[in-house]
Amino acid sequence: MTLSIQGKAAIVTGAAAGIGLAIARHFLDKGANVMCADVDEVRLETECGEAARNEGALRFFGGDLREKLTVANLLSATIDAFDRVDIVVNASRAFAPSDPLDPAADGVEAMLTQNLMPALRLTQITARRMIAQAERNGTAGGAVGSIINLSSLAASRGQPALLGYAISCAAVEQLTRTMALALAPRGIRVNAVAFGSVMSASLQAQIREHPDYRAAIVEGTPLGRIGAPVELAEAVQYLASDASSFMTGQVLMLDGGRSLVDPVRAPAF
Repeated sequence: MTLSIQGKAAIVTGAAAGIGLAIARHFLDKGANVMCADVDEVRLETECGEAARNEGALRFFGGDLREKLTVANLLSATIDAFDRVDIVVNASRAFAPSDPLDPAADGVEAMLTQNLMPALRLTQITARRMIAQAERNGTAGGAVGSIINLSSLAASRGQPALLGYAISCAAVEQLTRTMALALAPRGIRVNAVAFGSVMSASLQAQIREHPDYRAAIVEGTPLGRIGAPVELAEAVQYLASDASSFMTGQVLMLDGGRSLVDPVRAPAF
């Protein structure tokens, strides 16, 4: 089996910054056609505009994926650009502190709306397109597509200060398992990468606010360092490629071993 994603058409959400941007750039470097999507249109233009103008393999789409119509428009823009979709990476994630004892500040509804619902809707609509492509091309029953969701170590660890975020990540993992079962007969694989100790945009913000947090993470990570976004991008590439052709419904943990011990608590906000 091969890790190649050459010539595949991929949608990467949350692609204006951080992990999503790292995945989009990595996919482009590996020869994929990439539609970068994010609500931050200004930053998308800054990060992707020149490449989109000079290289047909990359395009970008700005819009709020919490809106159903925006999700449909994203798929339409991808089909217009590349005539197909083979890979979806649901990398758009919001991160916010919670007060678990205050219904007005627990963050649960906001985090589910941001982190779960766009992934669910984009999975549903692109899966239907993947199935239609396969039927049209006579490849139904084979490898039809791959959908990868991003989750977090917080999904499986008690984090009172991150109640809404943790619940939304756990929901994304259950979405992964359930949609994997629903789509397996149609040749579409659905997996997830849960990560911790990787330098995401949210982790950068936490470290800026709490400088001692970096040392606590490094000390609490058995491999003794913070992971680079490209390492996460490589894991996502594996799940997108034929190298993982017999894997579906799985949550791949990428955390430097931190989940084995995890003494690190998110700082109180």
